[in-house]
Amino acid sequence: MTRITDLPERIAALPPEARARMARLFHIDRVEGRCRIPDSMREWTRMQLGEIADVEQQQVVRVTNVVTWEGALYTPLRSKRPLHMRAAGADPAAASDDIFAQPLRTTAEDVFGRVRGAHCITTGNIARWEGQCTVAIFDEPDPLAFTREQLRDYLRVALAWARAAHVQDAEARYLMWMWNGGIKAGASIPHAHAQMGLGRRMHSARVEGLRRAALDYRTRHGVGYFTDWLAAHEDLGLCFDAAGLRGFANLAATRNKDLAIFGAGFNDGLADALHAVLRALVDQSGSGAFNVAILAPPVFDGAAEDWRDFPTLVRIADRGSPAMLSSDIGALDVFAHNTIATDPFVLVETLGLA
Repeated sequence: MTRITDLPERIAALPPEARARMARLFHIDRVEGRCRIPDSMREWTRMQLGEIADVEQQQVVRVTNVVTWEGALYTPLRSKRPLHMRAAGADPAAASDDIFAQPLRTTAEDVFGRVRGAHCITTGNIARWEGQCTVAIFDEPDPLAFTREQLRDYLRVALAWARAAHVQDAEARYLMWMWNGGIKAGASIPHAHAQMGLGRRMHSARVEGLRRAALDYRTRHGVGYFTDWLAAHEDLGLCFDAAGLRGFANLAATRNKDLAIFGAGFNDGLADALHAVLRALVDQSGSGAFNVAILAPPVFDGAAEDWRDFPTLVRIADRGSPAMLSSDIGALDVFAHNTIATDPFVLVETLGLA
C-alpha cells in the first residue's frame, strides 16, 4: 500500500495529464529530518517511537495547495509522540449540568420562533456570531450516537430555519452548518448540537476566498477547480464512495483525517453520505471528536457573485481523543503550516468505504 512518504514516486508514475493536474494544484516536497538520540534516551525512544534509526533519520512530506493555500506537513512519527492524557473516567463534561436537556425551559428562541424536527429543535443563539444564527439541539445528547435518519432531520431543519430567517432578513442567504462533535472538538456544551448561520451580502470569509480562488483557477487554466481537485485525488487513489457521492481524504489536510464530500444541496443524499463517512470515522478509525462544516452556494436567489461549479462541500476533520489534555493545534498550525500525523492513504483503507 502507498504511504504518504511515497507521494513523489506515486505522482511521477502518473500519466502526463494527471501529473500536469497535480502541478496546477499542489506543491510537493519531501525532506529528510535528522537528529541524534543520546544513550540516556534510547530505551525510552524505542518504547515510545520505535527503531532508533527511524527516529534519527525521518522523512517529512510538505503538501501545499497552491490554489487555496491550505497546507499539510506529514510527519508520521508525530502520531506516536507522548501526550498528556486525562485519567480514565475523569471526564469533566460528565458531571456538568446539561442545560440543553430541556431546551424550552433553558434556552432562548429566535424572534420568529423555533423549528422543531423529528430529532432536533432550534434555539436562538444568545452569543450571536451572525445576525441570523441558531443552535440546533439534538434530542440525542451523545455526539457519537447519530443515525442516518437523525442526520437527514438535522439538514431538513437547517433549511426550514434558513427559510424563516430569510423572511426576517431578505439579504441573508448564505447558509453555514457546523457541528463540533464533542468538547474536544470545540463544543462549549457536551450535549450534541449543531450551529447554523445565515450571512448577508457576502459568504463567510473562507468560503468566499475559496469561491474566488476557484474562479481564478478557471480563468488561468480553463477548467473547473473542483473538477480538478476531485480528479487529482482520484488519480492518487484517495477517493471513496459515500452513499452515492464522491469524497476523498484531503491531501493538503488542515487537521488529522481531513475528509471532503461533494454534494449538490442540503438534501437527504448529502445527509446519507455524511452519515456514512462519520460512522466510518468513528467506528472504523476510532475518532472520538470531530468537526463538520457544510460550505455551499447561497440557498436563496439574489446573490450577485459567480458561484459557477461550486458544489455543496462537506468538510470533516478528526480532533483527537477526548481523553487527551494536549491541544491538537499549536502555533505552527495557526500561523504557518498544518502538522498532520495521519497518513491519508492509510486513512482511506481504514475507513473501508467502497
